[in-house]
Amino acid sequence: QALAPTAEPKLRPPVACAAWPELMATRRKGPPTKLSSDAKKELSVVVPTYNETENLRPLCERLFAACKGAGLTIELVVVDDESEGSEETEKIAKALASEGYAVRIHCRKKAEGRGLSSAVLLGFGMAKYATLLCMDADLQHEPESVPDVAKPVLEGSAEFAIGSRHVEGGGLGFEWSMLRRVVSSGAKLLAWFLAPSTDPLSGFFCVSKEVLNRGE
Repeated sequence: QALAPTAEPKLRPPVACAAWPELMATRRKGPPTKLSSDAKKELSVVVPTYNETENLRPLCERLFAACKGAGLTIELVVVDDESEGSEETEKIAKALASEGYAVRIHCRKKAEGRGLSSAVLLGFGMAKYATLLCMDADLQHEPESVPDVAKPVLEGSAEFAIGSRHVEGGGLGFEWSMLRRVVSSGAKLLAWFLAPSTDPLSGFFCVSKEVLNRGE
C-alpha cells in the first residue's frame, strides 16, 4: 500500500543539544479516528535503554516538564536490556516513580531477547495509552520536541509522525564521520521506495495503537 503524502510543519527552534527540531507526518487517508478529549492529551513514551544510567533522570525530568507545559498526560515506559548498568537503571527508574513521575521499567534478561526493535515493540505492548511515541535515551532526541512530534497523531490528522534530521532546522547533536554519513545516506536511499520520508531511519516517531495493530 502506497504511503500518503507527507507534510513538514514548522516546530520551534532547537536548543543546544537538539537533533530533531522538525517533523514529517504521514497524513491519514479517510476520516480520522475519533479520540475522546482525554485520549487526545494522553501519550505513552517508550524508551529502550542499554547502560543509560547517566541520561535517564535528565530525560525523564525534561520530558515530563515539556509535556506538562503542553497539557499532555504521559507515562514513560523504559525497556532495559541487561547490561552492567541495568541494576542502577532500575534504581533510578524506581526512584523517579517514587517522586511522582509516571515511570515504569521492564528489565529484560538476555534469555528474554535482545535488540532495539524488539525492545520497542515490548514497550508498545506494555503501554496503557492509545498513542505511542518512541525515542532514544541518549538525549539526541530532544525531550522538548515530543509534544510537537506527537501532535499530528494525537489530533488525528496523521497516522505516523517522524522527528527528522533532514528538514530545515534539523541536524545532528554531534559530528558524524564521513563513513557514517555515507552509510546513512545509502540506507536512506534503499528505504525510499518503502518509506518516502526525509528520515526513514529515525528512531524518534509517534504512532497510534490502532495503526500498529493494523500492521500486525
